[in-house]
Amino acid sequence: MTRHAYSRHRLLAVLSLLLALVAMALVPVPGAAAQGDWWNPTARPAPDSGINVTGAPFQGTDAKGQVRGFVDAHNHLMSNEAFGGRLICGKPFSPLGVADALKDCPEHYPDGSLAIFDMITKGGDGRHDPDGWPTFKDWPAHDSMTHQQNYYAWVERAWRGGERVLVNDLVTNGVICSVYFFKDRSCDEMTSIRLQAQKTYEMQAYIDTMYGGPGKGWFRIVTDTAQARQVVQQGKLAVVLGVETSEPFGCKQILDVGQCSKADIDRGLDELYGLGVRSMFLCHKLDNALCGVRFDEGALGTAINVGQFLSTGTFWQTEKCAGPQHDHPIGLAPAPQAQQQLPAGVAVPSYAADAQCNTRGLTELGEYAVRGMMKRKMMLELDHMSVKAAGRAFDIMESESYPGALSSHSWMDLDWTERVYQLGGFVAQYMNGAEAFSAEAKRTDALRDKYNVGYGYGTDMNGVGGWPGPRGANTANPVKYPFRSTDGGAVLDRQTAGQRTWDINTDGAAHYGLVPDWIEDIRLVGGQGVVDDLFRGAESYLRTWGATEQHRAGVNLAAGVPTSAASAESNPFTSYASGRAVDGDGGSRWASDWSDDQWLQIDLGSEHLVKRVTLAWERAYGKAYRIEVSPDGTNWQTVWSTTTGDGGLDTAQFAGVPARQIRVHGVQRGTQWGYSLYEVGVYST
Repeated sequence: MTRHAYSRHRLLAVLSLLLALVAMALVPVPGAAAQGDWWNPTARPAPDSGINVTGAPFQGTDAKGQVRGFVDAHNHLMSNEAFGGRLICGKPFSPLGVADALKDCPEHYPDGSLAIFDMITKGGDGRHDPDGWPTFKDWPAHDSMTHQQNYYAWVERAWRGGERVLVNDLVTNGVICSVYFFKDRSCDEMTSIRLQAQKTYEMQAYIDTMYGGPGKGWFRIVTDTAQARQVVQQGKLAVVLGVETSEPFGCKQILDVGQCSKADIDRGLDELYGLGVRSMFLCHKLDNALCGVRFDEGALGTAINVGQFLSTGTFWQTEKCAGPQHDHPIGLAPAPQAQQQLPAGVAVPSYAADAQCNTRGLTELGEYAVRGMMKRKMMLELDHMSVKAAGRAFDIMESESYPGALSSHSWMDLDWTERVYQLGGFVAQYMNGAEAFSAEAKRTDALRDKYNVGYGYGTDMNGVGGWPGPRGANTANPVKYPFRSTDGGAVLDRQTAGQRTWDINTDGAAHYGLVPDWIEDIRLVGGQGVVDDLFRGAESYLRTWGATEQHRAGVNLAAGVPTSAASAESNPFTSYASGRAVDGDGGSRWASDWSDDQWLQIDLGSEHLVKRVTLAWERAYGKAYRIEVSPDGTNWQTVWSTTTGDGGLDTAQFAGVPARQIRVHGVQRGTQWGYSLYEVGVYST
């Protein structure tokens, strides 16, 4: 063989090898497609609802190392298991498939004439076409409160559209269950909460099977922020468990007498924490042994007030509000179906228009529960608390600089938004229509800029609240399909399930799969800035949760140190000496003479950085007083003052200053008596 022939043969061999390698590269390798489009399951049930999204879910963090994405801070994936099991019809998933999951309650057939709860919540006679899959003629719909809106594939569409954190609030109400005509299980609230937690884990496993096994699906239940951040960075959905129930741990009240103990609360909180619950409402809809509620309005409010009486023996009671915050007006709209449940001769009372606050606040057991949640690093939901209860909860959290404060769906007095942000808490707005949502978001935009936080939404799907209706196809700026997700990586077309296709312009927010469409509607109505704040929501929620996990109670520098006072009330049986305010005993107190210009002075023994002073007032409180500090007991500097003190538990926070001496200087009394403090705390954090 000549040298030239050898070279030609060698060249041909090399070319053949290259062609073979190219061919191998072009032939799909088993599993390569699944690896390349990990977001698409390999074993989705058939038939099933469409997702109608193309493109990869975004992964990783932004340039600052922060997670990206939306947060739904308030949803109810499993409320079909609540209220006796027949109030919310349909399931978020079923091993038997979509036809079994998305079917109506038995009593709704053939025409909805026995859909009693529809009559109460929606008005009219409740009649509707009960068929779900595959026709979906009448449900789900934005104004249908009793039909499943959280089918897993619709949640998947929301995730593909940019949602990265979802709070699944396990929810029920034993009273509604007991008075509702149809049920197939116990009305015990904790039994229902346990079942809903179990079903959430089962839904995770159901989705995992579509992706090849445990841990492989996009729906990931998380119990700490490290897990949550890892899930979001992978591009998946972090699911957090919360609880929203009316009488947790059996803590109902009958004729104003609590029916649970501190031991019940501890056992209950421990159990919930073990289930993975990390946030909680202490009261919801009904006054209970822990706190008074923020009222519901209209016919629904009347119906719930009836339930309040049937459960507790008392109707809601109101008083004039002590400050600018107020509860919802109760209203006098009739609710005949509910009112028929009252005993003969008993009627829902009327309420004075100028008395809009619940008389019931945070009880002693409620305070114990708040501190128990803080001990377990759980986040407290302030929505649904009466302003009297929420105000006291704020006082307690502020006294400990505890950041775990949530307002997840616009049921807190909105004037307290900054108070949440000052703690390091998180705020989300109810899923209102694009116009109303954008207007409220812009109202608080400056606050978010001030505290460098994102925003959230609380869809409250399956929560009997009502959702945004359509703006109409003829509006000047309708959502145009298909549209791109906020991150730009996905394209979303109209969502189709069976024979039905939904359009946000003409159907409104009928189910959870239309959340991305609703966000696009907000972009068109409110502008990109509102959506940008929402896209920062997941990071801000996780910051609040993370700060809660890491919270450590500060060291009280004033505990047991020397004190002095301008005066001490004389009593032959009890000492009200100045040292009683720093002895660690919440039952003892310092009390001054009955005059103004009184002071209590605390000597820390050496100079410390001081940033926070807490004051637990007895009924004799200071309306106007100031906090003064000194390095030597001679030269004094005022670091904080108020003229609107209202007693209770106050927290004075200020820029850190070095000081050895601390003085609480009373200027004006809030009562005819003197100044009286159970305990004063001084902190460097």
